[in-house]
Amino acid sequence: MEFQVKFKVNEHLYLKDPENSEIGRAIVKNSIELIYETGFESFTFKKLAQKINSTEATVYRYFSSKHKLLTYILNWYWSYIEFISKLRLQEIKEPQQKMEKILEIITHNDETDDKIEDYDLTKLHNIVIAESSKAYLVKEVDEINKEMVFSPLKSLCAFIGDIIAEAKPDFPYPKSFASTLLETAHDQQFFSEHLPKLTDNHINKIDHKKYVLDYLRFITFNLIK
Repeated sequence: MEFQVKFKVNEHLYLKDPENSEIGRAIVKNSIELIYETGFESFTFKKLAQKINSTEATVYRYFSSKHKLLTYILNWYWSYIEFISKLRLQEIKEPQQKMEKILEIITHNDETDDKIEDYDLTKLHNIVIAESSKAYLVKEVDEINKEMVFSPLKSLCAFIGDIIAEAKPDFPYPKSFASTLLETAHDQQFFSEHLPKLTDNHINKIDHKKYVLDYLRFITFNLIK
């Protein structure tokens, strides 16, 4: 099944809504391609303008900085993960099974034939693993947070936290554990791929995504069983 999904992204992240024009959508789509190829540090609006055969001025009409463009992309991703999680969990009643499915989704082990037309999800997932912390591990985070630009991440953590609380009602830290699971999923995938001796995957050397899923399963179901 192929479908498009549209999410309302915080208007403080853009000057002109990229969803409302072909060039705007091209800016977002190609920024994902370019950040994936070069990394966020090497990514520039000049390179992006060249990639879309346009001008830097055009890019700046949509986004005032590459940090806001990155955060825009991440907002779309967090909204997508919450959307797909709710979709997958509709037919699941047992809380432990819901947690299993959540872990599969956040580690991208969820088996599905669905195709999202909007963006390359594999490349987007790689950007989230390598670059997502750069959206909020900045000195200005408190001021940025006042504009509610991290709401999709908070909403996703609240959703996962509710499932954790459903699975173990007396568990005192559902939201903290939800955010820990998300960050651990990203950190362990990155370490497994690039710094394997920071993980235990340098011993068995199984598929990175499967290793992370197995690890999250272990800590989750030993904690909330």
